[in-house]
Amino acid sequence: MRIIHTMYRVLDIHRSAAWYRNVFGWEIVRQTQLGDTALNTFVGPPGEDVLELTMNYGRTEPYASGDGYGHIAVEVPDLDALLARLEQLGIRPEKPPFVVREHGPRLCFIRDPDDYRIELTEAPPTPRSA
Repeated sequence: MRIIHTMYRVLDIHRSAAWYRNVFGWEIVRQTQLGDTALNTFVGPPGEDVLELTMNYGRTEPYASGDGYGHIAVEVPDLDALLARLEQLGIRPEKPPFVVREHGPRLCFIRDPDDYRIELTEAPPTPRSA
């Protein structure tokens, strides 16, 4: 068994899809219209629908993420390069990158337009072949 995607509700699907495209390079993989009540938009790396963004029509008030929600985590190849690019978009981490455990990866947190937390974890360096 494996997790196939994460879902959360957003107020403006266009704003959210553009944000994930600008930050991670993710694209809209597919959309599903749920009658006249909602639109599900799946985004992710090309061919992968890792995040389902659901926009309920008529909703204007922000959603409360609840006490149980923590964050989603995204592995990135170069944390410093991504943070430099995000700085140009006006996106700053909650605090500078840090390490949770000795020899662990560097990570930090950012927030999307609907205030959901996203952990950015730096991927381990790829071993060079001899």
